Amino acid sequence: MTNSRRNFLKLTGAGLALSGLRPFEAHAEPARPEDVDLVPNDQASTLWYPSPATEAKIMEQALPVGNGRLGALTGGDPANDFLYLADASLWSGDANDALQDDGQFPYETTKFGTFSVLAKLRIKIPAHANFTGYRRQLDLSNGVVSASYTVNGTRFTREVYASHPDDVVIVRLSGGPQSGTITLEGTHGETVADASFAASLPNGLKYAAVVTATGSGKVAVKGADVTFTDCRDLLIVFSGGTNYAADAAKGFRTAGDPLTIAKTKARTAAAANASALLATHVKDYQSLYNRQTIDLGRSTRTQRSLDSWSRIAVRYTSGQPDPELEASYLQFGRYLTITSSRDSLPINLQGLWLHTNNPDWMADYHTDINVQMNYWLADRAGLSPCFDAFADYCVSQLSSWSSVTQKLFNDPRNRFRNTTGKIAGWAVAFSTNTHGGLGWWWHPGGNAWLCNSLWQHYEFTQDRAYLSKIYPLLKGACEFWESRLITMTVNGREVLVDDNDWSPEHGPQDAKGITYAQEIVWDLFQSFRAATAVLGVDGAYAATIKGLQDRLYLPEVSPKTGWLQEWMSQDNLGETTHRHLSPLVGFFPGDRIAADTSPPALLDGVRNLLIARGMESYGWSCSWRALCWARLKDADRAYQSVLNVMRPSINMGNGTAPNFFDMYANGDHMLFQIDANLGAPSAMLEMLVYSRPGVIELLPALPSAWASGKVTGVGARGGFTVDVAWTGGKVTRATIRSVGGTKTELRAGSWRRTLTLRAGESVTITL
Repeated sequence: MTNSRRNFLKLTGAGLALSGLRPFEAHAEPARPEDVDLVPNDQASTLWYPSPATEAKIMEQALPVGNGRLGALTGGDPANDFLYLADASLWSGDANDALQDDGQFPYETTKFGTFSVLAKLRIKIPAHANFTGYRRQLDLSNGVVSASYTVNGTRFTREVYASHPDDVVIVRLSGGPQSGTITLEGTHGETVADASFAASLPNGLKYAAVVTATGSGKVAVKGADVTFTDCRDLLIVFSGGTNYAADAAKGFRTAGDPLTIAKTKARTAAAANASALLATHVKDYQSLYNRQTIDLGRSTRTQRSLDSWSRIAVRYTSGQPDPELEASYLQFGRYLTITSSRDSLPINLQGLWLHTNNPDWMADYHTDINVQMNYWLADRAGLSPCFDAFADYCVSQLSSWSSVTQKLFNDPRNRFRNTTGKIAGWAVAFSTNTHGGLGWWWHPGGNAWLCNSLWQHYEFTQDRAYLSKIYPLLKGACEFWESRLITMTVNGREVLVDDNDWSPEHGPQDAKGITYAQEIVWDLFQSFRAATAVLGVDGAYAATIKGLQDRLYLPEVSPKTGWLQEWMSQDNLGETTHRHLSPLVGFFPGDRIAADTSPPALLDGVRNLLIARGMESYGWSCSWRALCWARLKDADRAYQSVLNVMRPSINMGNGTAPNFFDMYANGDHMLFQIDANLGAPSAMLEMLVYSRPGVIELLPALPSAWASGKVTGVGARGGFTVDVAWTGGKVTRATIRSVGGTKTELRAGSWRRTLTLRAGESVTITL
């Protein structure tokens, strides 16, 4: 650690603003490491900017921090800073278990609900209005946002991070003596007293927030404000939360008081040494971040000299590869995963970062691509523990989803109902909330697609205890489809097809046998059968499911279009360049269609459909295209699709904002939607390592821009991790480690070798 870094970690002083706190309650304080060496600035992977963010452009410019439950956007203005804070569970609405006249669910904030902002913090230091030498950065290597600047010859620094072990957001002001005000604001009309507030939403969800500070000068509390005077070092601690519980049996509520809990956490953190707080945070953060390293090649000195927004713009206009920038984009996706998916609810449409209580689509969980894409990265990126939030959410919602499905799905007003009259298991709508509620239209294929993600996590980890946990979801989805499939005669053969359905999100709403459903149900049945074999359960029902799977109609290539059909029709019944790639779920994320096993004519149908869809679309859609092109081993198109996500968002255009958030043009405004930030990095890793149980292929779609490089810790299905180095586009060295897998075929171009390992073993191969 550099001397400046070490000095920055020191904090002495006695001023402590804790007015209104109750006597200390029992609280397990995190173990404090003696010292943790932060990655120095000259070695850390950073996004940096020469000016503060403006509040009017918060979603494009502010930098994010998070601990998986609490998130914040921070601007870094020396004189007038702001933090917009969110708790993943601050959701309005309820179970939303009554249908509208069309047999579908209400999709609005009263009943379905919405994610919203928990609080805002404002930090005002009037004497710092005139500053020079400004630099603001997000340090991906250490998980810290900071800003530094000079006022009257003195260098000041402020540091922001969200600690997972301490469960608080920390702001540290350091430098010479400074005086100012910290103001806590609610966003739902709350009354703030003693720098804290507590309230309830109309659905009865309780929530609270508190801010406190400790410093070397004078610190005092009055109303919504914490004032500080002549503080050379100031530690600001924010805590807050709700009484949400991921337990339907308890009405998704706990008995705890959010304000008492928040004050206890704030008091504990504020009483700790600032150096120890930061060290605890960094050690915890790096325990995940350091599981994977990314080297896609060297950038030029000129490229390195540019701030991050300028680099994004120059990369787009010049066409010159910037490998370190592209690696940083991948690492930013990993950073967002770590900071928004731990021990709480899963990543919604906006993760933990929003600026309004009326986010588009309520910032919900969309089940026809978005929430799934949010979790394609975790296992590939060495972040398997971050997947748990998604799995635990599905488990917690299952009883509610099952109940409402069996009660309402076959309502005669529902155009997607089972014409068999049978019902079993569970289904979801296109949108889900945190209270067991569904929104918008019924989405029959959604259960199978959620199960695809849940099952593939097992393939990466080989965790039998996890598989037992999600098994009821797999079985319940199979029971639903057993009740739903209908018989149709095609080319003289009786086959099973999906009932009246809609291929997301276009075309007829009463089509039978849509490719999307046929493929994702085939995948579900395959996964369920494999799960029963691993767990040694339900053998008879697995045989029943195999019988259904063998009778499923499987899509064909249209002789009219040359595309893989989206409907049981030779004609295209929807939009040619539609954003969704729903008929390709059997190719990605599924495996029924594969580049090395499927008939060439079928692969041509996949390729032709991708070409027809085009390369231009929303960020998440370009990410999906990139993943499919990677599966086809088309490196140029896969890489171009990633670059289309990374292009700068200007003039109401889709693309990447200065803070690297993916921006989405929706009518007359722009919004942040997180899925592309996680989907594009997934595609980058898929370009480097392809896997399915039994096969690992190295550099299947390596673009020429990444001619030499090295990655470590890439997750591979079948229960392995992969390190691979390459030069001139050719693999030079690879290490395969077993995390539970025992046998796989390793491929690199035409080279093949079968590997047999015990759990925990590794093998290194030099080519």
